[in-house]
Amino acid sequence: MDNKKLIFSGIQPTGTFTLGNYIGAVRNWSPLQQEYNCVYCVVDMHAITVRQDPTKLRKNSLDAYALLMACGIDPQKSILFIQSHVRTHAELSWLLSCSTQFGELSRMTQFKDKSQKHADDVNAGLFTYPVLMAADILAYNADLVPVGVDQKQHLELARNIAQRFNQRYGDLFTVPEPYIPKVGAKVMSLQEPSKKMSKSDENPNACILILDDKDTIIRKFKRAVTDSDSEVCFRDGKDGINNLMTIYSSVTDKSFDDITAEFSGKGYGDFKIAVGEAVADHLAPIRSEFTKLSQDKAFLKQCYCDGAEKALKYSQRIVSKAFHKVGFVDKF
Repeated sequence: MDNKKLIFSGIQPTGTFTLGNYIGAVRNWSPLQQEYNCVYCVVDMHAITVRQDPTKLRKNSLDAYALLMACGIDPQKSILFIQSHVRTHAELSWLLSCSTQFGELSRMTQFKDKSQKHADDVNAGLFTYPVLMAADILAYNADLVPVGVDQKQHLELARNIAQRFNQRYGDLFTVPEPYIPKVGAKVMSLQEPSKKMSKSDENPNACILILDDKDTIIRKFKRAVTDSDSEVCFRDGKDGINNLMTIYSSVTDKSFDDITAEFSGKGYGDFKIAVGEAVADHLAPIRSEFTKLSQDKAFLKQCYCDGAEKALKYSQRIVSKAFHKVGFVDKF
């Protein structure tokens, strides 16, 4: 790799990405390939902190990999791989666990939230997976990590672990900084616009999946919750319309003022259909590319195997140095 800064990011294989995943995160990953060295992975090891059906997990992991490629991640420009294929993540995670305090992990809000949600399976992995997340980042000495609000605490822990290791054993790890994308709007539920869009929502009309067909997308937008007003404008108290304007702006690059002018004198019905059509047209090339990639299993396998090989080669150098620093006997 050259002297560009390195960005690391991963995504869990928990089913098809939502429109929120796409607009808020994944869409921004492709342009980063021009400016940074990028390492992207499907974090299947993180997924099993919650019980998974093995067959579905395998399919979801391959689908997530293909979807990342369909969204513009180029395996020739970035290192793109499946986490469990690269042993250095688990190896470094154990090392870093011994430089992480129990109290730090106890304070992780996501652990508390998931423990309540999955009270019948509060496993050790659920408790320690922020250390694995730190290992994901530090194994590549990532300079930058794109983070949403729900991951800020985990990145701060990764920074603390890196600093503590460096103080104990001598400088090795880059202390990662958060990367805040210039674009990447927060997309809310179509049925409850005060909460984030989620694929786990019990109401199927609340969430747009990026592989939904055009008719499904338009139907869901037609059913989107709005308000009793009739003016398309961005204003406090109009959460539903604000969300639709944010989505429309994200896929058309039109400003809120332009959108207000475009739909002046028109009703919410016209606006909802326009948003649905714009989103469906924007996502159509992704759906097409995903279908093509999914059918070419040999090519897909070649890509994720090559990606794993590159990731291992890059991370092995850093992890080997970490092993040496803590006093393990050198293998070579």
